[in-house]
Amino acid sequence: MRVFIVTLLLATFSLVVSPAREAAPTGGAVGSAGDGSIFTRKDARAITLSIPGPRGPILDRNGLPLAQSRVAWQLGLQFRQFEKADREFVIKWARGHLQTAKSLVPELREPADDELWNHYRERRWLPLLLSSHMGEERKKSIEGGLSRGLVLHPVYQRYYPEGDLAAHVIGYTGSVGKLPTGPINFNEPLWEESEGRAGFEYLFNRELLGQAGMKRLLYDEHGRELLSDQVKRPRPGGALVTTLNLEWQRHAESVLKEKARRGAFVLIDVNTGEVLVMASRPSFDLNRFIPGVGSEHYEALRSDPATPLFGRAFQSKYPPGSCFKPIVALSALNEGEVDEDTAIDCPGSLTLGNHTFHNHNKRAAGPISVRSALASSNNIWFGKVGMSMGANAFLNTARRFGFGEKTGLPLIGETPGLVPTNDWMLAVHKRRFKDGDAFNLSIGQGSLEVSPLQVAQAMAGIANGGVLPKLHLIHQVQDPYGRVVKQAMPERRNWLGVDPHAIEVVREGMKMVVAGGTGRSAGLSFTELCGKTGTAQWGPESKSQRLAWFAGFLPFDEPRFAFAAVYEGRPGERPSGGKNAAPIVRAFFEPLKKEFKDIVAPVPKALEIVPEGPVPAAVEVMEEGDEGVLRAQEVEILDADDISTSDVMVEEIPRALPVDPDEIPEE
Repeated sequence: MRVFIVTLLLATFSLVVSPAREAAPTGGAVGSAGDGSIFTRKDARAITLSIPGPRGPILDRNGLPLAQSRVAWQLGLQFRQFEKADREFVIKWARGHLQTAKSLVPELREPADDELWNHYRERRWLPLLLSSHMGEERKKSIEGGLSRGLVLHPVYQRYYPEGDLAAHVIGYTGSVGKLPTGPINFNEPLWEESEGRAGFEYLFNRELLGQAGMKRLLYDEHGRELLSDQVKRPRPGGALVTTLNLEWQRHAESVLKEKARRGAFVLIDVNTGEVLVMASRPSFDLNRFIPGVGSEHYEALRSDPATPLFGRAFQSKYPPGSCFKPIVALSALNEGEVDEDTAIDCPGSLTLGNHTFHNHNKRAAGPISVRSALASSNNIWFGKVGMSMGANAFLNTARRFGFGEKTGLPLIGETPGLVPTNDWMLAVHKRRFKDGDAFNLSIGQGSLEVSPLQVAQAMAGIANGGVLPKLHLIHQVQDPYGRVVKQAMPERRNWLGVDPHAIEVVREGMKMVVAGGTGRSAGLSFTELCGKTGTAQWGPESKSQRLAWFAGFLPFDEPRFAFAAVYEGRPGERPSGGKNAAPIVRAFFEPLKKEFKDIVAPVPKALEIVPEGPVPAAVEVMEEGDEGVLRAQEVEILDADDISTSDVMVEEIPRALPVDPDEIPEE
């Protein structure tokens, strides 16, 4: 289908790239190509023009378009060759046709007299373009009203079928520069060329850029076209196949629009590291940037207090709140600071120096263990454990889970976040970590800064258990012929260095969060979801502005997907992870129940048949060449040197331990 579309576009240009000329005012037979010598006839012209190649498409993982090139049109003034015409005559002629053009396209620009005269003298063989790009529907509505001095000039235009969907990731293009003025240059472009300016369009500009074609035109001294020869056809650029799932991305952005004034949602495949959804709200319409964004519109976007140009999913720096507690729990279990049954007394509050830390519900919980502490998100438990092992211990664990550095995805403006060190504390606060810092950091507050993408990545690490997968946003890059020239493979980013049993205990605690703890509102009807709620003070008005988190993975038994959702509260609003963020997650997964249920269903194990006696002839291995047999020599095996990946070692994770229902606290 893609080859057909490109062929259709090129065929369109071969028919209409040279606008029709008016008949010459003088009589006589049409000359030959040899009559148009530029050395003997001053008005004859031999022109060589470049036909910009169409940019290649950006596609979702299933081949659906996120960005593509299509044919658009610009209204242009096409001068004819006048005999002994002076400036006044040419301008009067042009103004007459401009009046007709204005009635068809009221917003077109009106050239100054000097521009009209200079274009006639030096560039009259090419149309003087007057309008911005217009689509097929508008083109059809005006083409019947064109006078003989007006033409519709075809161009390639970048188009984003989904408008504002994944805008911060896809990016947009912009013009390389205005068309030349003055005498026509050799091989100058037929229309303004474009280049990537943001997102994938910028980062993969070389792969997406098409190859220009070439057209030669020859005119006699009367302006009559003697030769129109497309010497070289333009070639489209390669295709960029992303890991995004268009249907899921569309659904996620719809959920955010319904449930969050501002927020983000990220979904990752735990096994491959592929980012399937990267949604930020609010967003902006990419098509408003094509062929160029007006200064007024751009300034309105820049000055909008909702910051729609800001990709919250990967550019934001938020305190993680209680979503950080699974990392602290893992560190404490792994370091032997606590075991799964260690009970720590948790009053309603704890005073350190001049500051009092409260549990989120301000009620005493008594002695509780790590699972219950996670399920009830008990600040005192994590604060005590954090102070006991010291901030450096659990912050080092956080770094192994990807916090404090960029993910390495092809994203512009991705934040590395911040995981403080003693050196950072000395430079900024003129002291090392104290108990109050350890308490604050252990509940995800203080100087910790993370993005939703980083939190989802950490959840993928917990779900994976052994390694932190390297994330991918690009599945493959194809050349114009559809051949794969780059292919992403699953890779290991970090060994987590965490005891598998510690991982399992934390997973159980995160299952309890949804089963009866603070994240009950995220529960799904078709599988066991594990998660962690979080609420954090945030923003320049930190005492009055808060945000809510819900992050985790599913299913519990054999995790396949990790996610993070964030809800930005208004100043003065008091959102919570259970009330505002967890419902976003449920609203995403539940309508896709059938699809996800099929994906996460355990793979049935094949029955092992042990034959008694000799193997029957009917099941013997067929000879090479027999029908239905795939011969080994036909399968191309990639050499290890061709795969830029590391081996991923998989350890068997112990099955979940039984959970005592009496440990699940009241919220």
